[in-house]
Amino acid sequence: MSIEEIGNEGNRYIDSIWHSLYESMYEELTNAFREIEDAAYGMYLDRLMPPLFERLKEVGFVAMEPVEENDFIIGQCLLFRNSLEKWGSETNRSRIFWNVVRRTDGHMVGNLLTEIPHSHLKFDIPSAPVLYTLRECDRGQIMQGIRQIKEIENATGEDV
Repeated sequence: MSIEEIGNEGNRYIDSIWHSLYESMYEELTNAFREIEDAAYGMYLDRLMPPLFERLKEVGFVAMEPVEENDFIIGQCLLFRNSLEKWGSETNRSRIFWNVVRRTDGHMVGNLLTEIPHSHLKFDIPSAPVLYTLRECDRGQIMQGIRQIKEIENATGEDV
C-alpha cells in the first residue's frame, strides 16, 4: 500500500464519521472549550483518529515515532511538536500534524499529514479534517511540503 493509498483510505474514513462525531460531541466540547480552549480540539481528535492509526497497525504500518519526555500526544499518534499552525483567520485556523509512516521492517513509505480546521474564538470545526500525503520524510522537507500545499490551496481556494 502506497502513502497515497493510505491517505485516500484515511480520507474516506474521516469523511464517513467526522461530522456525526462532531455533532455527538458538540455540547461536551463547547463546554470544554470555555475552560481549556484549543485543547478541546485534542479531545475531538482523541476520538476521531485512533481507529485510523489502529487500522494502519493492523495492516503492518507504524505511524508513531519515539516519544520524548515533554511530548504532548493527541489522537493516539499526533505529536504536537510535529505540527504547524500558520494559516487562516481566527474563526477558521488550520493546524497540520505530520506522521512519518513506516512499514514494520522500518522502510519509510512517506508522510501522512492531518489538517484540522478550527476556530480560536469558539468551539467550531468549520470543515472536515483532511489527510494529505508527501513522499518526503525529512523534517525540513515536510515543513516545505506543507507550506507548498497551503500556498496552492490559498491560491486556488480549494483543497489540494
